[in-house]
Amino acid sequence: MKIKGKVLVFGGIGQLGQCLSKLSKGLDFVFLDEIEGNILDMDLLSTLFVAESPDFVVNCAAYTAVDKAEDEYELCEKINSTGAGNLAKICAEFKATLIHISTDFVFEGNIPALLKEADPALPINVYGKTKLQGELEIAKHLDAHYILRTSWLYSEFAGNFLKTMLKLGAEREELSIILDQVGTPTYGVDLAGVILMLIANDDHSAYGTYHYSNEGLCSWYDFAKAIFEISGTAVKVNPIPTSAYPTKARRPAFSVMDKTKIKTTFNLEIPYWRDSLVKCIHAIK
Repeated sequence: MKIKGKVLVFGGIGQLGQCLSKLSKGLDFVFLDEIEGNILDMDLLSTLFVAESPDFVVNCAAYTAVDKAEDEYELCEKINSTGAGNLAKICAEFKATLIHISTDFVFEGNIPALLKEADPALPINVYGKTKLQGELEIAKHLDAHYILRTSWLYSEFAGNFLKTMLKLGAEREELSIILDQVGTPTYGVDLAGVILMLIANDDHSAYGTYHYSNEGLCSWYDFAKAIFEISGTAVKVNPIPTSAYPTKARRPAFSVMDKTKIKTTFNLEIPYWRDSLVKCIHAIK
C-alpha cells in the first residue's frame, strides 16, 4: 500500500491512534495528543496546519464516556460536534481530506435489521446525538471527507471491553454480562487498516459516509464468552437482560451495520469478528 503525503492524526494517543501508529511505521504521520492537537482552538489549528501542511487529517479525537456524557452535555457537544466542525473548516481552508470516526450510536437501534448509511439517524443518548451533530458539521463545511461509523471498538491498546474482561476474568470466578444488546465487535487494527486504505486510494468520487465493523454479530455476552474461550480464562459467565444492569445512558438494542457500501466501493474484504479477536488476544499475550 503506497501512501503519499503528510497525515495529521488528532486523538493520536488514544486507542485507534495507537492502532494507526502500529501500521504506519515509516510513513509521514504526525500523532497529536489533546493538548498539541486541541480541536477546540482554531488559532492553534491554523498555526499547526501552516507548519505541517497536511494532505490528510484523521480525527480520532472524541468524548466517548457514554454514561458520563449524560451529565456533561456541553463538554461532549464541544468535542464531538464543535471540534469536528473546526477540523472540517480548517481542512477546507488548507485543502486537506478529512477522515472522521463516528459511531453506530447515531442510530436508535430498536429494529433487528442491518443499518444502512442512509437510514434515519435517531440517537437515544447524548454521546450519539453529539456524534451525529459532528457528522452534520463536517458535511456542511467540507466536501473532501470520509465519515467512518464503527462499533464496539477494541484492541491491545488503551482501555476497552476486551481488556476489561481479561482483567475481571483473572480476578473473579463469575461474571454477569448483558445478552440483549447486539452489535459487532471491531478490532481497532482492522479499522486502522481501512483508514490507511482510504488515504492510499483517495478517490474524490468516493467521499461520504461509510459503515465499518468486522463481519458477523453477537451480544456482549457472546463477546465475553469468546474472549474467555480464546484466552483460556476459566470464569463462569451469566447472561442478563439490560434491565438487570441499568446505566445512565440508553444503548441501542440492535446496532449491526450494513457494510455493503464500503465493500463494493473499495473492493474490500472484511474479517469475521471472532477471527480478529483471536489475532488481538495473541497480540496481547
